[in-house]
Amino acid sequence: MSCLLLNYLNKGLIEAGCDEAGRGCLAGAVYAAAVILPEDFYHPLLNDSKKLTEKERDILRPIIEKEAVAYGVAYATPAEIDSINILNASILAMHRALDMLHHFPEHILVDGNRFHKYGQIPHTCITGGDGKYASIAAASVLAKSYRDQYMRELSKEFPQYGWSRNMAYPTQEHKEAIIKFGITDYHRKTFKHTK
Repeated sequence: MSCLLLNYLNKGLIEAGCDEAGRGCLAGAVYAAAVILPEDFYHPLLNDSKKLTEKERDILRPIIEKEAVAYGVAYATPAEIDSINILNASILAMHRALDMLHHFPEHILVDGNRFHKYGQIPHTCITGGDGKYASIAAASVLAKSYRDQYMRELSKEFPQYGWSRNMAYPTQEHKEAIIKFGITDYHRKTFKHTK
């Protein structure tokens, strides 16, 4: 599949790919990553993180972290999500991930169709970008991997919600647990929890 991924939109520019994970969840932070890859980066497994198994993401994460020119992973809290809404919180997390890059990108590739300008750096929004561009795919792998790790840690404190399995997505198991046990401080108060 990876042979279909493009290494850049603008040849010769330092491009950072951005993506988020956890936008549709009922609890927990939303995570985002920004990744600048070498122009010739290739790995046969690399793809949109949603199309990869957990094992494949675990293989890719250290490879991306080692071979990337630069990467950053950041998040926005449930309180921030409730305060500014999930779209703005996702973009905030992407900006925070970009802040962590020690190489200055000249262009930003964003998965999705909405983004707020980041300084003076031009950006391009690409719907389904995590399945089209290697840097966005790499960002999707890091964001998903870091967020899953975070949810597994939270699950130790709140095992009744099944977060180690459902990662706080609105599964039947999670919704039934909310009905039975109520919500935690990690739940997003502005989300509909049991519909």
